[in-house]
This record gives sequence, structure tokens and C-alpha cells, in this order.
Amino acid sequence: MTASYLIVGASSDIALLLGQHLIDDGHSVTLLARDHTRCATLEQQGAHVIQGDALDSEAVGLAVQTAKDNGEGSIAGVAHLVGSLLIRPPHAVKLDAFNEVIHTNLSSAFLTLSTACKTMLRSGGGRLVFTSSVAASLGLVNHEAIAAAKGGIESMVRTAAATYSQRGIRINAVAPGLTETRLAETILKSDAMKEAAIGMIPIKRINQPDEIASTMYWLLTGAPDNLTGQVFHLDGGMANVRV
Repeated sequence: MTASYLIVGASSDIALLLGQHLIDDGHSVTLLARDHTRCATLEQQGAHVIQGDALDSEAVGLAVQTAKDNGEGSIAGVAHLVGSLLIRPPHAVKLDAFNEVIHTNLSSAFLTLSTACKTMLRSGGGRLVFTSSVAASLGLVNHEAIAAAKGGIESMVRTAAATYSQRGIRINAVAPGLTETRLAETILKSDAMKEAAIGMIPIKRINQPDEIASTMYWLLTGAPDNLTGQVFHLDGGMANVRV
């Protein structure tokens, strides 16, 4: 059955793959992206693109309203894929830079959560999936800023899942490890950094973007109704396995 989905932060590599999965399955897709040019292929296939920032309440509101209209009054699911990466020790990070990481990741996630849930409460429910990181649950050198931001997202997901548990809204998150995307280019372009990162992963390889996208797709479309408040560690066993 065709349903309406919204992707916030839609110009990321994983978001584009997720959007393609949804379109291939016949769903209506609305994309909120700062770089709308990266969404051109999906737009040509019928996706509705809103250019804007995930921290702009008007842009997020317009995106939610567009997805609602395309879904004839309801939104089946929302995915939040806004992220940034700052790998630097605390003594080398100014407060403004720290706050930017918090706002980019956590504040935008809260804005998406609050705006989407207002619509979902009126329409009888829906699903949301957010993006965390292995850094939220595993102490990694120089990851203090991103760990704080993504740890906040995980806590927010659990609490919101409780808040809306009896209102038909299911809220989960994925927590990837190092993934082959544009965001990770600074790590992947250095052979030494790449080898060091792979050495920490039990399965000894980095994630492929579609491994994350397909999991988010399942959480939005196929996961059982009793699944909420969960964080899926897509990190090759890094957070929980020792070999």
C-alpha cells in the first residue's frame, strides 16, 4: 500500500539510498535537503524536494505539511539523517564548535521529532527513525562532541518512545560505525586512519551505506509494531563484541 514518508537531511548518501528504496516500493517521498541538487535523481522519479535547513522550523514545518498532504492527511514515517563529524580533543575545541555539533545533530533531531509527532498524533500514529553513532555507546578517542550529541539522540529516542507508546507512534534509531560516505572522507582518505579504524571492528570492514539505508527502510516500513525505543548498532560488532 502506498504511504507517505519524509526524509530530513535528504542530501546525505544514506538518505538518498533510503529515498530510492521507498520510491522503488511505490511510496510517496518528501525530501528536506540543504543541497537540493543532490536530490535531482529522486525528484525526477517523483520525490517532492524542499530546500531548507533541518534547524529551520519553517522549513521542517513545510516539509512535514508537504508529506502530510501527499499522504492524504497522514505521514507513515519520518527519517532523520542530519549529521556532522568533529574528531578533536576537548582542549582543542571551542564552545562554539561544540555547540554547533550539538545543534546540528541533536537540536535538529528534536525539531523533527516535535514537528512530526504533532501531525502523527492527529492522524493516528507513525514511525520515526533517527541516526546515532557507535560513539554514543563506546568511548572513542577525540569523539567527545559527537558522542554528546548522538548520546542525546539515543536518550531522546528512548524517552519519546515511552511518551508516545500508547499513541501509535514508534520511535527507534540506528547507530552506525564507520561507513563509506562523504561524511567519513577525512578518515577514509588516510590509509593509516582507515586501517586503525578497521582494526577496531570485529568483522574487519567498514559499513556500506546501503546496510544503514536498508535497516532504516525496514524500521519505517516492515518492523513489527512492538518495536520501539530501540537503538540498532550497525557497527560490525564494535560496541558489543570482542575478538
